[in-house]
Amino acid sequence: MTDNDRLNYYLTAWNLSNPRFLKQTVTSDVYTVRHDAETVVLKLLSPSETEEQVGALALRYFDGHGAVRLLRYDDGAHLMEYAEGDELVTLVERGEDENATRIIAQVIKQLHGVPQDAPRDGLFLLDRWFRELFRKAAADRQAGVESIYVRGASLAERLLADPREARVLHGDIHHRNIRQSSRGWLAFDPKGVVGERTYDCANTLCNPVMPEIVHNETRLLTNAAILADALEIDLPRVLAFAYAYACLSASWSLSIGADDVEQWMLKVAAIVEPHVDPV
Repeated sequence: MTDNDRLNYYLTAWNLSNPRFLKQTVTSDVYTVRHDAETVVLKLLSPSETEEQVGALALRYFDGHGAVRLLRYDDGAHLMEYAEGDELVTLVERGEDENATRIIAQVIKQLHGVPQDAPRDGLFLLDRWFRELFRKAAADRQAGVESIYVRGASLAERLLADPREARVLHGDIHHRNIRQSSRGWLAFDPKGVVGERTYDCANTLCNPVMPEIVHNETRLLTNAAILADALEIDLPRVLAFAYAYACLSASWSLSIGADDVEQWMLKVAAIVEPHVDPV
């Protein structure tokens, strides 16, 4: 079935109209469409895509609290609420970095405030998310290298062994995954992991991709304190997860040959490391 055939199939099956192409990503082709007199988003998934399916389960779990609403989905497509406003990164670009961080904290608070008694079938534990870092650390240990990956993996193991306040997490909270809408700032593209809620602070501190901001020790510590205070989480724990996540993201980038991203994340990790206390 061609891409156009797939689009036409969902337009008919889900009673959609007026498709307008928005963008193509690694995982999907994204359109705006009309549905019940509203403009919504239709995401047509790549045939081999599986990660997006877990993300749909997370959106269903959040049920519109801090995230876009999932309207319909199957193995080939997702129909979602359209957050038509600016990305949160626009605030950072005009000098409102700390304000953006406070908004992220409020979004996280809404996501984590969803009642936790619903079934979590299909979601996966945060331990699994860290497998690439653990693989890289094991290889370095075997080679006799005491690398930042080894140190990051050791810290991650301690954090994961003692989870506090487990939640269904977004798993990829950053300034380009939050947009303004008629309902306020909403997150999208969650990963669908379950683990300590502190983890959802980590990615934020490594973003956006603006080195004069992110690779700044004072900024990192200030924003970590904003998140810790707003979410009532211990600051040392926020910094520990930021360090572990930066090492994890670097290991992902290393595994696919994205050297520039690896070096970006390793620099973040190096900035955080002196401020990480034993957990």
